[in-house]
Amino acid sequence: MTSPPNRLRVLLVTDTAKPIGELRDALARLGYDMLSEVATPGALPRTVEEQRPDVVIIDTDSPSRDTLEQLAVMNEHAPRPVLMFSSDADQQRIRDAVRAGVSAYLVEGLDAARLAPILEVALARFSHEEQLRKRLAAAETELANRKLIDQAKRLLMERRQLPEQDAYALLRKHAMDHGMKIVDVARQLVLLADL
Repeated sequence: MTSPPNRLRVLLVTDTAKPIGELRDALARLGYDMLSEVATPGALPRTVEEQRPDVVIIDTDSPSRDTLEQLAVMNEHAPRPVLMFSSDADQQRIRDAVRAGVSAYLVEGLDAARLAPILEVALARFSHEEQLRKRLAAAETELANRKLIDQAKRLLMERRQLPEQDAYALLRKHAMDHGMKIVDVARQLVLLADL
């Protein structure tokens, strides 16, 4: 038996009446650290904030709207890889689950031997999506900064009758003289102009 790297902390969540002790035992045998509480879907965001699992596994007959809403809330505030076992193969339900933040959705057939590779796929997919989210956020910030700098340049061009290069050079000089970023100087200029 090989142990997963860094002993991942796993939170089990269920909205079914069936016992999940087998799943807990199988994961523990594979070397995962099992968190003590089996959260209900309604407690998911709070439990994830408190226990900080590395991965969340949800066992459900069919993901309810409440479960999917709680997943979306969790993913907004504390995203984690989520593996969902369900007996519901409805394509729309699967799409809704993925949209809510499920990294891997498996229809029945919970086999202990398949757990480790399935978890690895869910972790890899989550990591890839997290990188994409970070890149998107960085690109959006860069675009907003460029718009702000352009707005500040336009203000200088209009009020001081400067060509664009000179307006930018003035922003840059002010930033260097005061140990600031150009975007921060631009933000101050735009705020002052709004006043």
